[in-house]
Amino acid sequence: MTASLVNLASPEKLFIGGSWAPSSGAQIDIISPATEERLGAVGKASEADMDRAVAAARHAFDHGPWPRMTGPERAVVLRRIADAMTARADDFARAWSLQVGIPYAHSGQMAGYFSGYFTYYAALAEQGFEEVRQAAQGGACMVVREPVGVTVAIAPWNAPLATMLLKVAPALAAGCTVIAKPSPETPLEALLLAECVAAAGVPEGVFSVLPADRDVSDYLVRRPEVDKVSFTGSTAAGLHIAALCGGRMARMTAELGGKSAAIILDDAPIEKIIPGIMPNIIGLAGQQCAAFSRILVPAARRGEITEALAAAFAAVQVGDPFDVATQMGPIVTSRQLNTVRTYIDRGKAEGATLVTGGGRPGHLPRGWYVEPTLFADVENGMAIAQEEIFGPVAAIIAYDDEEQAIAIANDSKYGLSGGVFTEDSDRAYAVGRRIRTGNFTQNGRIIDFTMPYGGFKQSGIGREGGIEGLHAFTEVKTIFMPAPPSHLAG
Repeated sequence: MTASLVNLASPEKLFIGGSWAPSSGAQIDIISPATEERLGAVGKASEADMDRAVAAARHAFDHGPWPRMTGPERAVVLRRIADAMTARADDFARAWSLQVGIPYAHSGQMAGYFSGYFTYYAALAEQGFEEVRQAAQGGACMVVREPVGVTVAIAPWNAPLATMLLKVAPALAAGCTVIAKPSPETPLEALLLAECVAAAGVPEGVFSVLPADRDVSDYLVRRPEVDKVSFTGSTAAGLHIAALCGGRMARMTAELGGKSAAIILDDAPIEKIIPGIMPNIIGLAGQQCAAFSRILVPAARRGEITEALAAAFAAVQVGDPFDVATQMGPIVTSRQLNTVRTYIDRGKAEGATLVTGGGRPGHLPRGWYVEPTLFADVENGMAIAQEEIFGPVAAIIAYDDEEQAIAIANDSKYGLSGGVFTEDSDRAYAVGRRIRTGNFTQNGRIIDFTMPYGGFKQSGIGREGGIEGLHAFTEVKTIFMPAPPSHLAG
């Protein structure tokens, strides 16, 4: 297997300012988490490559046409990118499954939706970035949104395309120039996206893709020419980037870790609990920041719910991502697998009851696999209840009443997502308003790129998705005039 399986024309090259350029000669190996085999390699960016990309982006922003085009003019180009992505949907799906191990049945289904990020933000760009208001002392006030500038977009390895598009699509719609830095574990989707951008005719200097190790990424974030950093990843890395950006007042958006609680109320039926929780534990093998890793159950229903969840966990088909029967694939790296195993051992050592899972599936001698793992008798102070595991590990925590459930859910340094299971919409809304998270769902979990997404507390700052995600890549300017300019008059 090689990277050419996803039809990349020049995987050994870097995309710098709209042109494919040789890398310094170093490479990033693509390793299959399902087989532990080398699939191929892509070019690896150096600090010198970062300098070239930053210079191209700075020049394109300060002197090029892209920031000065109208929203409708940029929208035409964004739609061409969407069309190119639609034509490459299967390449994107295979890249995701090859690198991350997500079942191809799921990646193939999802890939057709990714072009929608560009069509959505194209439609918002067409609405324009200017608003006329009446000034209190008379005359007109133009409140305009202008592109924030040179933007660095850093995406993680679990959902590499979706998280990158939440940055690139609105940033381009706003008129920014963008340097995309994918995770070294999953560079293929960003390189495919570069081919789509090139096919769409985006002006020179506007977009670059630089696969690189994390030390080189740190160099990129420190560049004074960078106006904004949009980062998705661990809380530790986010805090580091925030310190760097804060030191020079660079703008920043961060979507970080989570330890989300699913609160099961006393009226929730089992037939809604199981399908509402399972995808949020086994999806991406639990490697999702919004995973329902804490399951809060009424003490009176603890046995019933634990038994039902244990059966569901044990029934999950773990295996080859390209097998149609597979429901959960491997962990993305051996390093992350070791982290997951360490937390499983800690859970047992702290006194939690291992209900099911915890080991390697017996039929999978190769690959970075772990069984879906369920703990019961968990106290919220335990490491498996407080720390982000990023694997298919869930903790059942019993509560006595609704007030205690809300207190447990909020007893976390994170605040990204969460949910409540109940048949009563009024109770669901009341609970949702009291949980300190940026996202909350009744009877499951919904993440919608047309709606704002982000976290409270150490789960991040700012929002991605929706019009809020577009505004995150703009600066607001207020212009007072006796009367509005002619194109805004009337």
